[in-house]
Parts: sequence; structure tokens; C-alpha cells
Amino acid sequence: MRLTEKINRRTLGTRLLAIAACVACAASIAHAQEPRVVVDGSGRTVEIKDASRIVTIGGAVTEIVFALGHGDNVVGVDLTSTYPSAAQEKPNIGYMRTLSAEGVISLSPTLVLAIEGSGPPDVIDILSRAAVPFVLVPEGHDEASVLRKVRLIAQSLREEERGAAMGKAITEDFAAIRAMRERIGKHRKAIFVLAVGGGSPMVGGTDTSADGIFALSGVDNAMKSMSGYKPATAEASLAAAPDVVVTLYERNHSLSADDMFALPAFAGTPAAATKQLIPLPSYALSFGPRAAHAARNLAAKVYPELSLPELPARPWTKDASAGKP
Repeated sequence: MRLTEKINRRTLGTRLLAIAACVACAASIAHAQEPRVVVDGSGRTVEIKDASRIVTIGGAVTEIVFALGHGDNVVGVDLTSTYPSAAQEKPNIGYMRTLSAEGVISLSPTLVLAIEGSGPPDVIDILSRAAVPFVLVPEGHDEASVLRKVRLIAQSLREEERGAAMGKAITEDFAAIRAMRERIGKHRKAIFVLAVGGGSPMVGGTDTSADGIFALSGVDNAMKSMSGYKPATAEASLAAAPDVVVTLYERNHSLSADDMFALPAFAGTPAAATKQLIPLPSYALSFGPRAAHAARNLAAKVYPELSLPELPARPWTKDASAGKP
């Protein structure tokens, strides 16, 4: 074979490889533009074509979207979405349980991600039947529920790889929490106070996010005989004999230990004798990506004698880095 022919064939081969690469690239782009289909928390099949304008409803949902690097695509959030701080700069659609369909749609979203329990039901029904893809993210108050949220949101945003890495880190954090719980001997009892009004304090029983964070922290819920959030009589609280009273910092931050333990519901409890009042940040009840860190911090306050180690810092636990690749 002459040298010229060899050169021509090599040139042709190079061109064919280049063409093949271009075809593969074009196919890849076409595939990326295909609609994404997910099954949401209600069992609905949702087709997502565009995630360039996202409305997030629920603090955990917003945290995960930012942590997956899509904070710039968020065009609206609800009142519970306070982290990272950049979320507070987004247009606000109000409280997650009192939404307006018009308020959500007015932001021209291409995707709505809402935590289960958002409402009212008629508004959720309208949004789920609208032309804009509406994904209901399942709620839950344990490790598995946090990982479900991450997986579904990552799938909705085409961020499976980043979501898998995030899930791996969260799983490691929960494993560390389990090891910490094994160091606890006799569990202490706590009452979670959601609000203190003119009547009996509103406390958390079983099937609540407060009960969930107690379980993760190795703390027994002193009000496990009741379900949900309900007013507690002085008799019930005294009989529960909590060692600690836990409250929500953002809601009751102005309530001192003296104020709390002056209430008839808690005045005669073991917690009152030692003034054991522990404020929790609201994210501790949202069961988002920082749930394990919230559980560790609560356990460290309830069992200070154990000197529990800190969990590793994650990108989503540092506000300055949240939402950045």
C-alpha cells in the first residue's frame, strides 16, 4: 500500500471517529433533554421536563435542593425555608400549611417540590393537577425518611450522583449517632414543648417530629402515652416526671428556665429541680440533611457527662457553602 493511501485512510478514520463522537455527544444531549419521570410521595407519576425555576415548600426540601447545587434555580420558598441564608432572599409564598395556589403559580415555576403535609388539601389538589410538575416529597421522622427525601429530590433534579454522595455522608452520620446511643446507659426522659399559651402547654407525643428526634438522640419521650401534639394538663406532666424540658428556640426563645418551670405543668418535675431547659433549633424537627447533627447536639446537652464527639462538618452544615457545587 502506498504511503499516500495510508495517510488518506488514517485521515478518514480520524474523521469517522470525530463524527461518531459528535453523534454520541448529540445523543447524550438529546437524552438529557428527555423528560424525567419520578414517582412522588403520593404514588403519582410525575413527568419533569424543566427544573430551571423551582418552588420549594418545606425546610428540609429547600435545604436539600440548595445542597444539591440548585439554589440559583429556586424562585420561591415557604416560611419554614430559612436555611441556608440565601433561601431567605427568595420570594416567599407563606406558611406551608396555608398556601395559595395563585401565589405559587404566580412565580412561573417549572417545578414545585413540596413536603408531605403541605396544605391546605384543596390547594395541593389544584397544584397536583396543574400543568406545572408537582412532586410531593414524603415526610418521616427517622433516618430512612431523610434518605428518601434526598433520593427523590436528587432524581427530580437529575442529580443522582451528587445525591448518592450526599446520602452516603448522611448514612455515615447516622451510623455515628447509633454508636453514640450505645454509650448511653439509663435513658433520661424529656418533654417537648411546642408552645406555651394561656392554657396548658402544647407538648409532643408519639408520631411527631419531636418524638423522632428524641429517639435519634437516645432520649425517652415522657409523653409517649399520647399521640401528636396536644395540650398537657399539669397532672399529666407531673406524672410523666421528665428529667428535661425541650422547647423550640425560635418559638419560645424569650421564655427563660425560670418562666418555664414556674408553670404548674412543670413546677414539680425533676427537670424543675435542676432547671433543665434545652432549646432546639427548628431544623431539628424538619428531618433534613442536618438531622443527625441535631440529634448529636441534643444528646450532648441531655448527657453532658458523656462528652460526645462532634460529627464531621458537611457542605450542607456550613451556611457559606450550602448550595455550592
